[in-house]
Amino acid sequence: MSLKKLEPLLTDKLAELQQQGLCKGNEKVITGMRAAADGFGPRYFLEGCGDRAFLRMNSNSYLGLAMHPLVIKAEAAAAEKFGTGPGAVRFISGTYRPHIELEQKLAEFHGRESAMLFSSAYTTMTGVLPQFISADTLVVSDALNHNCIINAIRLSQPASKEIYAHADIDALDKILEAYKGRVKRVCLVTDGIFSMRGDYAHLGKISACCKRHEDAYEQGIISIVDDSHGVGAFGQTGRGTEEYTQGKADILIATLGKAFGVNGGYVVSSSAVIAYLRETSPFYIYSNPITPAEAAAADAALDIVTSDEGLRLLDKLRVFSLRLRSGLEDLGFETLPGEHPIVPILIRNTEKTTALVAYLLANNILVTGLNYPVVPQGEQEIRLQVSAEHTEKDLDYLLAKLADFRQ
Repeated sequence: MSLKKLEPLLTDKLAELQQQGLCKGNEKVITGMRAAADGFGPRYFLEGCGDRAFLRMNSNSYLGLAMHPLVIKAEAAAAEKFGTGPGAVRFISGTYRPHIELEQKLAEFHGRESAMLFSSAYTTMTGVLPQFISADTLVVSDALNHNCIINAIRLSQPASKEIYAHADIDALDKILEAYKGRVKRVCLVTDGIFSMRGDYAHLGKISACCKRHEDAYEQGIISIVDDSHGVGAFGQTGRGTEEYTQGKADILIATLGKAFGVNGGYVVSSSAVIAYLRETSPFYIYSNPITPAEAAAADAALDIVTSDEGLRLLDKLRVFSLRLRSGLEDLGFETLPGEHPIVPILIRNTEKTTALVAYLLANNILVTGLNYPVVPQGEQEIRLQVSAEHTEKDLDYLLAKLADFRQ
């Protein structure tokens, strides 16, 4: 046995991905950081870049809690008490007190009966969605849904799948009308916040649409929402897209690895749903959970989010996100309205997007460029992400460099 016959095929596939613009390329390795000083926020050092210090405008750590002293202290204390790993899957001997306490807090935070932890939000979606789809189920999905939803649907093998135009409630309504009498159950799945653009699903309108049609389906219509970019970063108290739109998912999925600054994913719903998932989801049953220390750290982060300090961080995030959008518009850049800390610069051209990413990197600013075919032609963009760690000087520096590029 050898890889001699396979490796040339893999090399050809990589070359094809490179030609299509789909290769991610070499990863930037963070080797250290410099604490906030002189009115500027934290700076990061990269392997191969010497003593250059970078402003990070492409982090999901919206509230900056990964470096919060109380979160670090909680993780360190739990690691000292329970060790560095769980040592088993949950149903054998991998369930620790911090897991249980965090699940109880997450359920309370979202106003649900029960919660369940997974190793990541991606595995949460792929571990949850297929368990609610049968050969009699129609899956309806937003056109801009995240890759985890796309792959979860592929794993599910539903009776049928329909994609509605992004955030188009009329299109959703027509699909639900057309399938009456053809399937027993409908599963509506959507992101809460769409990660490429920072806009949101109108959950209140979606719920109203589903309720109008639900009686026509023998097993009803259920909604599953992944609000990984919303929870902790959006809404008056950080409860995400549900809070902002006054809508509610039947099953809500989110992450501990973005605004909460730790690691892992979770789902909240009714007690019956969570009990069913604990017995049926292979990504839960056969995979180790997050470590007890990570659970303790996430618990501490949740306490911060629900405190006065958390409200101040959320308010700062909203103010800075609006300030950045306003600054971009003043410079003549195209962006999208909203309050979420994902702030896209719509370039709509691959060469210009690539050039601006390179220019900002040369000026010690890390951003994410999204080009075709990752996004459709004409939708090329740079995704900026605001953090509560940022300062006014940071935004001023970014905008000044963008102004220079425009000249």
